[in-house]
Amino acid sequence: MRVGAIDCGTNSIRLLVADVDDSGVLTDVERTMRIVRLGQGVDVTGRIADEAMARTLEAARDYAKTCEELGVEKARFVATSASRDASNAAEFIDGVRDAFSHFGIAPEVVSGLEEASLSFRGATGDVIASGASAPYLVVDLGGGSTEFVRGTDSVERSISMDIGCVRMTERHLRSDPPTEREIAVALVDINAAIDEAEQEVGFEGIGSLVGLAGSIATITANALHLPGYDKKLIHGTRLPVADAESSCTELLSASREQRAAMPFMHPGRVDVIGAGALIWRTIVQRVAAASGIEATITSEKDILDGIALSVAD
Repeated sequence: MRVGAIDCGTNSIRLLVADVDDSGVLTDVERTMRIVRLGQGVDVTGRIADEAMARTLEAARDYAKTCEELGVEKARFVATSASRDASNAAEFIDGVRDAFSHFGIAPEVVSGLEEASLSFRGATGDVIASGASAPYLVVDLGGGSTEFVRGTDSVERSISMDIGCVRMTERHLRSDPPTEREIAVALVDINAAIDEAEQEVGFEGIGSLVGLAGSIATITANALHLPGYDKKLIHGTRLPVADAESSCTELLSASREQRAAMPFMHPGRVDVIGAGALIWRTIVQRVAAASGIEATITSEKDILDGIALSVAD
């Protein structure tokens, strides 16, 4: 079956068109991403900005056209964080429904729990196949929220926290580069969220820490000193904890001009990667201290793959 999966988050909107065989193996046909910053200003105003709405719905129309042209049989559009929080979410939902009228779908504004389950399903297939130690703690670091999911064959415990690279940038990290004072204040929010996550899912006994999404992939690319963004080299990378922390610190302390010049850096991540790096560095430090893990694992397969598999179900 040929399926279409769309993941619309706070910072980016992504499309996966894939063929799924009877055993549940995904084969990519098309995988693409745009930075649309749907969550622009939502944390302050409580609504999706007009220009952010326009950017996102334009991308949705283009993705719907791609699905039709590639012969997609069934599609699913999952929306997270910003569209859960915004007062004008109905306008967003109606716009997406119109764009995907050929498939008869509307965006599904999933709960944090379902988002976590989809992320875990998409992320762990290759990790399990590689022989990585269980149980797994899958961390999906998004623009508006971060999901912590613990499990082995399936989700055992999970929680979604309102810390993300866009949210923390807009709330705290306004200088270029961020000041020590801004970082210290941001860490109060970040550590409070991680405290709650640790209490809910537990960090002790974790066999593998698996990081998902663009911020963590970019941190990994920086640690590997890649000459360009290469998801094949990034996917499955086992990064020593010290290297992960150093890469985060480098990105956090870099100026906007320095970040923009990095060959692997997506233009849409330049302004928010510092906050993403601060969040990931803190999580890595906390999990390593509690469980004794010596490396992190970066996965380029995530909620998008989980959405595609759910369509095939």
